[in-house]
Formats: sequence, structure tokens, C-alpha cells
Amino acid sequence: MITGKPKQGGNVVTTLNAAAQKAAFDGLSKQGGKGAVVALEPSTGKILALASYPSYDPSSFAGNSLGSDTTNWNKLQKKNDPADPTLNRALRETYPPGSTFKVVTAAAALENGLYKSADENTNSPLPWIMPGTTTPLKNEGNIPCKDATLRTALQYSCNSVFGKIGADLGNAKMLAEAKKFGFDSEQFTPVRSNASVFSDKMNQSQTALSSIGQFNTAATPLQMAMIASAVANDGKLMKPYMVDKLQSSNLDTVTQTEPQELSRPLSSQNAQILQDMMQTVVEKGTGTNAKISGVKVGGKTGTAQHGVANSANPYAWFISFAKMPDGSSPVAVAVVIEDESANRDDISGGGLAAPIAKNVMQAVINSKK
Repeated sequence: MITGKPKQGGNVVTTLNAAAQKAAFDGLSKQGGKGAVVALEPSTGKILALASYPSYDPSSFAGNSLGSDTTNWNKLQKKNDPADPTLNRALRETYPPGSTFKVVTAAAALENGLYKSADENTNSPLPWIMPGTTTPLKNEGNIPCKDATLRTALQYSCNSVFGKIGADLGNAKMLAEAKKFGFDSEQFTPVRSNASVFSDKMNQSQTALSSIGQFNTAATPLQMAMIASAVANDGKLMKPYMVDKLQSSNLDTVTQTEPQELSRPLSSQNAQILQDMMQTVVEKGTGTNAKISGVKVGGKTGTAQHGVANSANPYAWFISFAKMPDGSSPVAVAVVIEDESANRDDISGGGLAAPIAKNVMQAVINSKK
């Protein structure tokens, strides 16, 4: 029938959770530095929140006025705004993940049979000298890392223990485990996410540094959320996606996205061991700022060095998941904060990033009540 009326468009229904998205942006804007948040539903891979800060209003150059559109677009470019608000930090920026990467190293240790449980002694000396060097791999402060168990090493974030694990396993086994979590592959959500990096052809000392999230290791916030998600989902990594369905103008579903398994980075048994270890980090380790009453929260903090001779302010990381009393895991989160203005000694994943992750997880949990 010809009506003369404009043709109605269809709908794109996203997976985003409005409350989680608001919590992510509110947390980043309150922090004031640059950063990003990604939240996933572990059982499906749905992206529940995807926030990059600073951001911008796309309607300011939406084609309403050629002159003002051009002016507003130019204002956002990095040469005019060093904060680079058009950069999607959640998908397109890779950062050294710091100690959050120790979750991957712990998974590699368990999967390769280096240790059988969270409470097995790792026989790690202190100091631990990196192979082929006379340099000890230092820990932050006076923490109980000598011969620590895996649980204690993750709780206190022992560089010496996880560096030794990486060196003992070797580059090939560490690379294989990182790839199972998604490293070295672009992701399409359908928006493209840059590939995260774990290098090959490294010697033992380089592998040790990479295994604590330094050297050449670099990850997007999406990638780090995928790591937390796979652990929470009993070792099964689901493909992240942001479009739930496409609808016609009469709201009929044209296409529906079906959840898709990407890989199995670790067995269900080892995933549950790692869940327990990460819960210890939140209960009595470096991640206590992410505690949620009545919910088991697992997490890992990271304070990643960067710049020439580590001269720049470090990045603050936190990755986490929530476990409900029925055993389900509704959300896994990654938060990274860049804050050049903060006092260097005040920057930590537990201090800056964990509270944001907590609020995002809480928003998802509350929305399901």
C-alpha cells in the first residue's frame, strides 16, 4: 500500500544494561582521569557495559549544520584535545595489564600441572633472581612471598612467585594459555577490538616479566574482562557481543545473536580453584574495596608501570566477577584508570579501579532483582 509516509526504520537492540552503563560512566567521570570499563555476562558473552572516558556527544556533529559539525569534530581531535575523547579506550587501546595478568599465569600453572591446588607450596625463593641475570624480581613492600602458596601469592600479588612460574613454564606454554583467553586475536563485537599482545620468542627473564603483565604484554579492557568472565564461567570463554537482535519496523525479530563459545582456557576444576583464589583477594587481600554484601566477589588488582624507565604514573587496574548464592555469575568487569594528575604513591588498582567495578557489578545485580 502506498501511503506517502516516510518508511519506518528498524531497531538495533543492544545487550547493554542501562544501570551498569550509567555506573561505569559515573565512576569514570567522578575519577576524573582517562580510563575505560567493560562488563560482560559470563554465561553468554553479552556486553553489559562499555565505557570510555573522556567521551563526547555524537549529536554535536550529526549533520545538522556543516559549519558547526566540522568545528565540533575538530575540537575532539587529539591535536586539539590531548585527552583524545574520540579514542575508544575500552576496545582500541592496549595497556600493560600489570598484576591482573597473574590470573592468566595462575591458570597456566594449574592447566600445565605445575601445581594441583591453591594451597600447594610454590617453593619460591626470596629473592628470586631472573634467569640469565643478576637482577632480583622485586615485590611491593614486605609481603609473605617466600615459598608462598598460589593463593597467598595472588592475595599479596607476589611478583617473584608469578615471575618464577612464567619462567618455569616457558614462553611457549605461557603464550598458548594467553591465546586461549583471546590474546593475539582481534575481537568483533561487532565493533572491532584491537588484539591484545603476549609476545613469542622471549627468553626466560622476558617471559617472567611478561607473566606479571609487564615487558611487552598489553591488553584491552575488553580482553581483561574476558579473562575474569572465563574464570567465572567455570573455564568457558564466550564470544563478547553487543547486538542482541535486529528488529524490523513492526518490531519483528529479523536476526537474533546466539551465544557462541570461543575457547576453554581452563578446566572447570581449575576455574573453580582460581575463583576461590580471586575471592580471597577480595575478602582479605588487595581487592577489599570491591566487596558486596551477600555476594561472593572475586577479583585481582593491578598497578601497571609504563613510560621510559617506568617514569610515568602507573595505570590502575581491577578485574572481577560476582557469584550469587545460587552459583550463577551475572557479571564480570574490567576497569582501567589513567590518572596523570594523581600522586604516584596514591595510585592502585584496589584504590582507584575496584570501587568502580563494585558499583558496576552492584548495578547489574540490582537490575535482576
